[in-house]
Amino acid sequence: MSVKQRPELTAQANRSNGRHGWLRLTPAYSVTAVEMILARYPSSTHILDPFAGTGTTGVVARQLGKAADMTDINPFLVWLARAKCATYTPTELAATRACADLIAEATEHMNPSADHWLPPIHNITRWWNLPTLHRLAQLFQAIQLYANEPSPMRDILLIAFCRVALHSSNAAFNHQSLSFKAPSAQQRLFTVDNVLIEHWRQEVDTLLVTAQTPIVGTGRIWQDDARQLTAASSNYDLVLTSPPYVNRMSYIRELRPYMYWLGYLTHGRAAGDLDWQAIGGTWGCATSKLATWVPASDCYTPALLIPLLESIKQSSPLLSSYVQRYFSDMYEHLKTIARLVRSGGHLAYIIGNSKFYTTLILRNRSSQG
Repeated sequence: MSVKQRPELTAQANRSNGRHGWLRLTPAYSVTAVEMILARYPSSTHILDPFAGTGTTGVVARQLGKAADMTDINPFLVWLARAKCATYTPTELAATRACADLIAEATEHMNPSADHWLPPIHNITRWWNLPTLHRLAQLFQAIQLYANEPSPMRDILLIAFCRVALHSSNAAFNHQSLSFKAPSAQQRLFTVDNVLIEHWRQEVDTLLVTAQTPIVGTGRIWQDDARQLTAASSNYDLVLTSPPYVNRMSYIRELRPYMYWLGYLTHGRAAGDLDWQAIGGTWGCATSKLATWVPASDCYTPALLIPLLESIKQSSPLLSSYVQRYFSDMYEHLKTIARLVRSGGHLAYIIGNSKFYTTLILRNRSSQG
């Protein structure tokens, strides 16, 4: 099925859509697209998303009462998907609201000149000005104090923190990946005493409302490599996913601030190492590793790809290697998927196009079978 570009079939449809809008990820795909595919295969009850991202497939499927397993190579995204698919009891939600009040009050009374832990993000003041950064550090310390143990309450409080960290930053999303903009009046507002804390409380309230949406389906969510999927079962009747596009989009670049704050990254090289493990990743040291990558003798390179690789190589041998490695990795992934889907099952991959210089690598927006 090929569709025209429509806002409701992009991540724009997720921003104000319950749990789907909890935390932004630029390459996230549309709730509407998932609903359309699930409607096409209504008898599918055991679903796998091997590139889970923020958990869009799993949330939609489980809200419909289906069993949906999800995996991702990024541990932060695994945590987020679990939080979005969790069932929150009224007691847990009430306790979260009470804890948020304690955290807000504690933060408001902290010494503004005291030093607090800051994540080791390179050039961190490019993300936040110093007054905002110190207020975020105070808020994070208070969360650690009052909600230190893993729990549904802590998940909601930390997602609200991530939302405020994004809103108060200089990050811009006016193209396929993030950039930085000059501080606006909105960002400067966060430097006013207690404005950031009040905004965080409002974000907690928003999450508490949407967390009431029932999740009736079941399933597992775990960290895994989509080329191997060693922990997956072998009787799925539908694989519904959106793999990384072959466009050098780094799926870790815009997640770095969250991952540093929450402890999933502790030094700069770790981000590049994780991106190298992912299919299509080229962030940081992953680029230098790609420069020395040599395809194995049995590297999957279909005949129709060879002239495209040669064309790209004329402008950039590095990008030619990138495209070859991408399709080799996806071939390994599909070989794994073939043994996990039952006879008569279906595959639905939401995919996109890429262009390297004058060479277009064309793929339909959605491929189903």
